[in-house]
Amino acid sequence: MIEQPPLLYRVLYPNALWRVKKPHQKTVYLTFDDGPIPEITPWVLNQLDRYNVKATFFCVGDNVRKYPYLYEEILECGHQVGNHTFHHLQGWLTTSNRFVDDTLEAGRLITSNLFRPPHGHMIFPQPHLLKKKGYKIVMWDVVTRDYNVKLLPEQVLDNVKRYTRDGSIIVFHDSLKAEKNMKFALPRSIEWLQREGYTFELIPGMPKLSRNRYYSSTPISLNQARTR
Repeated sequence: MIEQPPLLYRVLYPNALWRVKKPHQKTVYLTFDDGPIPEITPWVLNQLDRYNVKATFFCVGDNVRKYPYLYEEILECGHQVGNHTFHHLQGWLTTSNRFVDDTLEAGRLITSNLFRPPHGHMIFPQPHLLKKKGYKIVMWDVVTRDYNVKLLPEQVLDNVKRYTRDGSIIVFHDSLKAEKNMKFALPRSIEWLQREGYTFELIPGMPKLSRNRYYSSTPISLNQARTR
């Protein structure tokens, strides 16, 4: 099952965050991968503002380098950011040293201790090495598959309705490949989730920062954030 990772897959990454349940509250966590890019990200931000929803953007470092103003806008709108490597490397196809170095390169531009591996793929000891660098690995409970050009937009929306549950971390993509499906499914998903009584939360464990003024080869710590 692609849309909702099975237990066996989750066992491979036991320290990763897949789902966040809160007592007595129906919550979901919207996340966006692969941006920011000028063709898509501003539209996403407008939609989130329209519905008064906050989300977490897992940014590709090279996109942040090319479009720093979009990264700043994400933060200024009250959203969170996370690290998605600099070159969108797939862990299964990359040596551990290169994978970690690429993540740290992105970390010089992306002030966050949250990390999501592209495609959700890592090999041992990549998760361990990233944890030692201070990163919190965030996976997902529902992937909408908005990037799949073989799916109709209605099918992407149906994935949200079918698989979302209390505490789900949901993945959309602010990418050109996902544009058609995401632009149809995102607003309709938000409206459906709101009707179902869900509230939208940010991934826990990341200090809220207004602007990316601090550059580092390792993620900012909670104590560092409080003293800045």
